[in-house]
Amino acid sequence: MKLRTSGSDLSELKAGVAACFAYEGDTAPAGVRDRRLVRELAAEMKAEKFRGNRADLLSWNADGKFGSRRFLVIGLGKKGDNELDALRAGCATAARAAAAIHCKTLAVRLPPVSASKVEPAVRAAAEGVHFGSYHFDRYLTEKDRQPVHLTSALISSNGSAASIRKAAAMGSTMAGSVCLARDLVNEPPSSMNPAAMAKVAVAEGRKSGLTVKVHNRGDLVKLGFKSMLAVARGSKAEPKFVHLVYKPKIRTSKTERIVLVGKGVTFDSGGLNLKTAAGMLTMKCDMGGAAAVLGAMTALRDTGCKAEVHGLLGLVENMNNGDAYKPGDILETYAGKTVEVGNTDAEGRLVLCDLLAYAAKTLKPTAMVDLATLTGACVVALGLLATGLFTRHAALEKALLKAAGAGGEKVWPLPMFEEYLDQLQAGPADLINVGQRWGGAITAALFLGEFLPRTLPWAHLDIAGPAFCEKATAETPLGGTGAGVRTIVRWLEAM
Repeated sequence: MKLRTSGSDLSELKAGVAACFAYEGDTAPAGVRDRRLVRELAAEMKAEKFRGNRADLLSWNADGKFGSRRFLVIGLGKKGDNELDALRAGCATAARAAAAIHCKTLAVRLPPVSASKVEPAVRAAAEGVHFGSYHFDRYLTEKDRQPVHLTSALISSNGSAASIRKAAAMGSTMAGSVCLARDLVNEPPSSMNPAAMAKVAVAEGRKSGLTVKVHNRGDLVKLGFKSMLAVARGSKAEPKFVHLVYKPKIRTSKTERIVLVGKGVTFDSGGLNLKTAAGMLTMKCDMGGAAAVLGAMTALRDTGCKAEVHGLLGLVENMNNGDAYKPGDILETYAGKTVEVGNTDAEGRLVLCDLLAYAAKTLKPTAMVDLATLTGACVVALGLLATGLFTRHAALEKALLKAAGAGGEKVWPLPMFEEYLDQLQAGPADLINVGQRWGGAITAALFLGEFLPRTLPWAHLDIAGPAFCEKATAETPLGGTGAGVRTIVRWLEAM
C-alpha cells in the first residue's frame, strides 16, 4: 500500500472512501473546513444519533457532491482520553471499513492538533491505516474469501508538509516491522521452522542494513548451548541461533550497546509433558518473542537509532522422539549452572538461559531485554491484552513503560520477589526449571535472572497474552499481533 500525505481539507480529498473523526459529544466532525460538507455530515450525525464514542462509525454516500464518493465519521471517545490510541484505532477502523465495501483507496483527515502534537498524531494514524490494512491471506484460494487490499491511502493533517511526511514515514516503518512479526507468527509451523525463520532473518536483516550470522547445531555444540540443545533433541528440525547486529553511523565511547533476546520455539508440543489438543493449537506463536526482536531490528536504521543493538534469536522446536529430553533430566547450561527438568513444557526458559548468559559474557551490554511467550501464569495475572514486565532496575522499568505508552501497547510491571527463588533451589541441581503452581510468571523471571549479573540492567517481557489475538479488532485480525515491537522500537528511539 502506498501512503501519501497532504494538508488539504476533507472535501478536496479524492478516494473511494474519505474518513474524518468526532469526539464524544461533538455535533460535527473535527477539522473539516468546508461548510457545506460540515452541514451534510452534521445532519447525518444528528439523524443517526451518532455519539462519538470509540469505534462509533457513520457512513454517508456523497452522490458525487465532493471529491470522494463516500464519507465516514469515526468516533474517538472523550477528548484527551488516550487520544493517540483512539486515533490509531480509528484509522484502522477506516481502513477495514473501506475494504469491506470493496474500495481500494482511502483518505483520512485528522482532527486539528497543536504543532507539538502533529507528528505523534500523524505517526499513530499511519500505523493505524497499515494495521487496519493487514491481512494474512496467502493461503486463501477461494476468491470470494480473499479480502480487498488498499492500494493507496492518504493522511491529511494540519502542520508543515515536511513534519507530516516525516511522521507518516516513521509510522509506516513501525507498522512494517510489526506486520513482519505478525507474518512470521501466522505462518504454519511446518513452514516456519527454525531453518525457515533463520532464512527470513537473513533476508530481512540484510535488507534493513543489519549484519546477520546464523549458527547451526555444530556451532551451538561448540558454543556450549547445552540447555537449548536439550530442548531441540526431540525434533528433526535443526536448531538455529541467529545473531543480528545494528550499528549506528556515528559511534563514540558513550554509545549504548543493547541486546535483545527472543524466544523462538517455532512449535511447542510440550515435549513429553504433552500439551492438550486445544493447548497446542496456537503454539505456532511460541516464537513470538523472536519474531518481535527481528521485527524491531528491521526498524532501527529508518528510525535513526543511535545505539548499537544486537538481536539474538534462539530457534528450536519442542517435539517428541526417542531422544527427547525427559522430566528429571539434569541439564548443563552455557553459564555452568545445572538445571533439573521439572517439566518439559517449561522449555522457553531453557532456551533463553543460554542466550542471556552468552550475551552478558561476550557482548558486555549496557542493557538487555528479552521477549518471550513464556508463561500461562502471566496471562492469568494480566489477561490477553497486557505484557508482563519484570526487572530489578527502576530506570529501565520506567523507560520501557514510557515507550510502551508512546507505542500504544499495554505493559504492566510485576514483582520479582526473591523469596520465591527458594522454589527453584529445592532439587539435586542448582536450579529446577519450574516452581509451584502459584506465581509461575514470577518464578520464570527469577529463573532467567539467575543467568545474569545482578548489576546488569535487564528486563524480561512476558508476551504470552498479547502475542496471539483470538478475538479480532480493527487493529489486529485473528492471529499474530507483533506484540512488543512498538515498545522496543520506541525505547531504542528515545536513547
